[in-house]
Amino acid sequence: MPGPQAEFPGSSPSALCVIGERHLPDAPRRPFCRRRAQPNGLRADVNAGTPRGALHRRAWLHFSIATWNVNSVRLRIGHVARYLATHAPDVLCLQETKCRDEEFPSGEFRRLGYEHLAINGQKGYHGVAIVSRVPIKETESRPFCNKGDARHARVTLGGEKTDGLEVHNFYVPAGGDEPDPAVNEKFAHKLAFLDELEEWTRTTKIAARRAILVGDLNIAPLEHDVWSHKALLSVVSHTPIEVEKLTRAQRAGEWVDALRKFVPSSQKLYTWWSYRSPDWANADKGRRLDHVWASPMVGAGIKGMSVLRDARGWERASDHVPAKVEIDL
Repeated sequence: MPGPQAEFPGSSPSALCVIGERHLPDAPRRPFCRRRAQPNGLRADVNAGTPRGALHRRAWLHFSIATWNVNSVRLRIGHVARYLATHAPDVLCLQETKCRDEEFPSGEFRRLGYEHLAINGQKGYHGVAIVSRVPIKETESRPFCNKGDARHARVTLGGEKTDGLEVHNFYVPAGGDEPDPAVNEKFAHKLAFLDELEEWTRTTKIAARRAILVGDLNIAPLEHDVWSHKALLSVVSHTPIEVEKLTRAQRAGEWVDALRKFVPSSQKLYTWWSYRSPDWANADKGRRLDHVWASPMVGAGIKGMSVLRDARGWERASDHVPAKVEIDL
């Protein structure tokens, strides 16, 4: 199956290759420190208390990856640039890019140092992309449910520390409003997608390798991934059947839930706040729809995470915020 669109400058829009022949050196990054919830989001790190010099030496061994449903990359390229300039993940995975491959703002990402891109887009809807400061060796996309939707992209990274590391970026169907597959085709599609995700994980044995799965999975599986477990049991994204199917997909690969490695399941954790709430910050009726899963080989090296809650308050913001994970490889 052809992979997501990737191009060199000057290539034809239909050409398939890996973007970027140059690898810019990583910019220095500030080490994480252990904190409680802060106004700008949540940060946590297992290296709290490490001597400052040791942290500085180890920082270059870190790999960081972020995921963000940006809800139109062209409309919000300024927000994305702001995030990359201040948080500088090695790899950023975007969902709902909502543009064709040739319309993707590749030049802006190259200007920011993200020379390597894999794009799987479509006009006006869906779309995923992976932008990277690390070289990309291979790209691929899988047409889940054979509907022609751009909902998945896979890259295999190069680089000294990341060589062979697979990154899978997903945008799972939202599922509409009615949680009944008999009357809601969109919900039926979502359930079928989750079934295929489980089967794909099991048959490809992807989680037996060095792999990371991220994206807007459009399900808040745990009780405290939503503002009210009781109120949302019959609301799409938190229904028992969705939670069951996503849990089965996770267990099929023994994926490590990277965000919950630092935030206990008894504590609230959100990455999405509805546009329908006029005062989202005070109401705080959020859900954790965005996820970072790591295979056991990678999960053992997870060192920190952050969720940039403040991004929800930016002008003309996405209803999702970026989540980032730091890993020792």
